[in-house]
Amino acid sequence: MATTSEDHQDTKKRKHDVEIINEKDSDTCVFRDFQICRILREDARNKMVILHGNFEGDPSKDAVVILEKLPFVREKLQNTLRSKESKTETTLSNDIYSTHQVFSARIVPDSKATMIYPATNKHIDKYSEHPAFIVRETPELYATVTLPCLQASKFSTQWVSNILEKKSEADRIVFEDPDPETGFILLPDMKWNRTDLDSLYLVAIIHKHGIHSIRNLTAQQLPLLQNILDKGKAAIFDQFQVPASKLRIYFHYQPSYAHLHVHFTHVKFDAPGSDCLRAHLVEDVISNLQIDGDFYKKKLLMFVVREHEDLYKSYKAAGHFE
Repeated sequence: MATTSEDHQDTKKRKHDVEIINEKDSDTCVFRDFQICRILREDARNKMVILHGNFEGDPSKDAVVILEKLPFVREKLQNTLRSKESKTETTLSNDIYSTHQVFSARIVPDSKATMIYPATNKHIDKYSEHPAFIVRETPELYATVTLPCLQASKFSTQWVSNILEKKSEADRIVFEDPDPETGFILLPDMKWNRTDLDSLYLVAIIHKHGIHSIRNLTAQQLPLLQNILDKGKAAIFDQFQVPASKLRIYFHYQPSYAHLHVHFTHVKFDAPGSDCLRAHLVEDVISNLQIDGDFYKKKLLMFVVREHEDLYKSYKAAGHFE
């Protein structure tokens, strides 16, 4: 988890990382009875496809499956290329250049699936491809449009409470500071396989409730933010030997769920939501609050909404996007 995530999340307790099993192991395959209804989204750059389907042809058993190609395992590359069970087919040959399709033996899993089951129409909409629009959110618009919409949202954050109360995912916790005011839990996002350090991705979830996003931050939370920054970096170096100089540490705005959390990703990893329209570096947030304790209560914030989202509909109803 902590993806996740973004992309990540009201039924997170029902999400499962699943190894895609080949045909000879189909009797143990989680997806043996899964039938694809349609492709919701395809991302060739990140080698990911999101599927809507159901089990046993029953629409009441809808599921969303996020299928991703796993990074190469460096230690296994030699075996992958030279195994007697591997084969290649040449697709192009021109002087010193050639291209080949490689059919490798099943030495290591090559794909990862994240499943949301049972999935509601809201989940299916969330993961479908939709036109995007930029919101220029003033403090007044936050109070009159954004906040009422978020308060009416049907997405639950019970899964967050389950993590904080150690009811779920306790075995995945990398570090915890239990202080009720400045403490947090640090754990891997579901997008990370915990082995490829170049795609390192962890999330720090604060213990304190009632702080939904950077809009709610004031100078009062500076000790909390500094604590997450300092202890999060130290824990990641201790556990994974990745120094602070290789970490991108940021908030999302808008966040994917309304409980303050911080993303820690490797600088090499082009993580979803790390672009300038969504990511706000924690050190920048700290600096801004040191300059003005009410900075984020006053600031114009820009972010992207998609056509299917309730927030888009609320802004459209208020006369935007005309």
